[in-house]
Amino acid sequence: MSLKSSLSVSWVRVYLAVVGAALLLDLALSLNDTCLTGTHHKKSPSPETTMKECVLYSNSSCCHGNFTEKLVSPVKKVDNTHWNVCQQLSDGCELFMKKIECFYQCSPYTAHWMNPSYTAGFLQVPLCASFCDRWLDACKDDLTCAKNWLTDFKFDSDGNHCQHDCVPFGKMYSNGTDLCQSMWGTSFVVSSSDCHCLQLDSRDEMALPYILHQNDSSSSLSPNQEGPCHHAPVSLDYMSPRNNTGTTI
Repeated sequence: MSLKSSLSVSWVRVYLAVVGAALLLDLALSLNDTCLTGTHHKKSPSPETTMKECVLYSNSSCCHGNFTEKLVSPVKKVDNTHWNVCQQLSDGCELFMKKIECFYQCSPYTAHWMNPSYTAGFLQVPLCASFCDRWLDACKDDLTCAKNWLTDFKFDSDGNHCQHDCVPFGKMYSNGTDLCQSMWGTSFVVSSSDCHCLQLDSRDEMALPYILHQNDSSSSLSPNQEGPCHHAPVSLDYMSPRNNTGTTI
């Protein structure tokens, strides 16, 4: 290959990388101005300075700061759902439950998976298998009487009530994947790819560009482009018009 041809190929690669980054930027910006339509969701994300929990999303939050007061330990009830319906959750188990609730209520990116039939919820958000395994390990000795927390309880004006015996999480769920894909119905799906799933912590801003790119039907990443997730092609810090100071843990 001649030097001229080699330079041409290099410029093509640079051009494609820039175009790809621009497409990711446009997609993320369009989603970043939308929230789900639940009781505690804002119309669009904005900074919150008074969050008691969920501070991961404080720079650009879909929930108001006062909502997070519901998640101050020990958590007994969030809206119409008692978390302690069998017993008070252990600290470790409660931490993972908070991660799920914070993501649902406060993350500025949940609209990407908005359920078209129920815009207050989402569908098939990709969680990392390793996250799910850690979640079950933290909760394995805690008790629950429902496998699907959306459908298996009896709900009335006082909240949720057991219809079955309380058993350990470790008995209710066969593994971490079963936990993630059962507790909240079809809200989550488990992925074994570290580049295409969420950990519900500060690492998500490095994985999200890959996830958004993967879900774009007009393009796909080659193995060489995927690489390690910590070398994400576009930082979400620069995708958010409201977040230019990084994510607070």
